[in-house]
Amino acid sequence: MRLSRYFLPVLKEDPKEAQIVSHRLMLRAGMIKQQSAGIYSWLPLGLKVLRRIEQIVHEEQARAGHIPVLMPTIQSADLWRESGRYDDYGQEMLRIKDRHDRDMLFGPTNEEVITDIFRAHVNSYKDLPLTLYQIQWKFRDEVRPRFGVMRGREFLMKDGYNFDLTREAALHAYNRHLVSYLRTYERMGLQAIPMRADGGPIGGDYTHEFLVLAETGESEVFYDSAITELKFGDRAIDYDSVEQCQSILEEFTSRYARTDETHDEATFAQIPEDRRRSARGIEVGQIFYFGTKYSESMGATVVGPDGARVPVEMGSHGIGVSRLLGAIIEASHDDKGIIWPEGVTPFHVGIVNLKQGDASTDSACQAIYDDLRAAGLDPLYDDRDERAGAKFAGMDLIGLPWRITVGPRGLANNKVELTSRRSGESEEMSPSEAVARIKAIYDPVIAAGYPV
Repeated sequence: MRLSRYFLPVLKEDPKEAQIVSHRLMLRAGMIKQQSAGIYSWLPLGLKVLRRIEQIVHEEQARAGHIPVLMPTIQSADLWRESGRYDDYGQEMLRIKDRHDRDMLFGPTNEEVITDIFRAHVNSYKDLPLTLYQIQWKFRDEVRPRFGVMRGREFLMKDGYNFDLTREAALHAYNRHLVSYLRTYERMGLQAIPMRADGGPIGGDYTHEFLVLAETGESEVFYDSAITELKFGDRAIDYDSVEQCQSILEEFTSRYARTDETHDEATFAQIPEDRRRSARGIEVGQIFYFGTKYSESMGATVVGPDGARVPVEMGSHGIGVSRLLGAIIEASHDDKGIIWPEGVTPFHVGIVNLKQGDASTDSACQAIYDDLRAAGLDPLYDDRDERAGAKFAGMDLIGLPWRITVGPRGLANNKVELTSRRSGESEEMSPSEAVARIKAIYDPVIAAGYPV
């Protein structure tokens, strides 16, 4: 994409309404525009990152054997009355009436709808196990929406639901989700720590939250610092293997890590003092096992091996897709702007032309741009007639991981400059070497993808 043809309405000044770094930088970088309290339009740059995050979530769900569906945002209140949650959920639920005076709602979550789909179409234990998921917009009417996309009222969320015949099978689904989430977050450049948590309005007594450590986190967390040394890496996973998924769960949950809601000071005190940590954390996902809570109340049963009908065992599993964008910025930025990890960057590399209109630099930039696109990469070429300082500041603000700078002085020696946004280090090399280096950086990132 040529920047001269792109819609990127950056702001020069910090917006007064932004209280945290991610909100400030998303507004300044032209990623979002607030339409009303807690509700945003996603502008082209923000939408590109959102779609990259969404794609990673889809790929890792497919890798784990989960099947996508798409459920409506507007739901019937009758389903929620069946489960007993319509009156219990609270004022976060946006309740509305249609033209026929029927009670409706803008879905804050989808346990009732997915259970209704299941009971209409699945009758036998032979159709189990089954995990369905979607990525869909949700609405929760927060009392004080703030912090941009971190605590908005309208948000994009992945919610998945497993249906199993036995408790043991449902707990394997729980473990499978924990493993797939670890891989998902690492591909985004995040270390999300699984922490024992409270079930809240969804219910269930077996649940973990995934939290990213950040000073602006809404939750206080307590953890053993040894857990931050764990990496999922590129290990091969057989998601059908109960033993392997259980082993990885135990590896990542055996160290103490709790939110303030479930913190146990006596247990925490048993950790060596030099490894005890308290910090703030941003929740980016949560998994639940809640047994037959919804299947019993809503009649989601199957015929078992003995011919008798039994309620299915269920769990739900959520990832805050739009919230993740803010969390990544909170975890990866400096005083110049955003620093995107390679897995979610809106453009793979920026190309800066230091002398727009000069035949040699224009030709070299165009050749680099064409070569990168031919390699399957997505470059952003700053071809504006702007001073170099403004171009560098803009690239730093929007946070592309790599920048290729092309100027007449360097080209005289067949050299361009490749700069890492994260380290700030630069290296001179030929244009072809720069293209090869960028391709080598992204080859493993692209290879980590999974057919959806």
